[in-house]
Amino acid sequence: MPIYEFRCDDCKAQFEVIQSSSESQAEVVCEKCGSKKTRKTISASSYRLSSGKSSIPAGALSGCSSRSGFS
Repeated sequence: MPIYEFRCDDCKAQFEVIQSSSESQAEVVCEKCGSKKTRKTISASSYRLSSGKSSIPAGALSGCSSRSGFS
């Protein structure tokens, strides 16, 4: 299931929620204050777009688990 980022309209806290795409956003409650006034925010992608050279995730080559960055 994907991880979505939310922001609370009441206390301005930002938090992440693991949620299926079929679940309603209205069900998300702020972890800090308990408010139901939350909204999904746009988050940065973990993939870098290039001119067709590679579609490897941006952080994949910076890991130390193996030479190629993949475990």
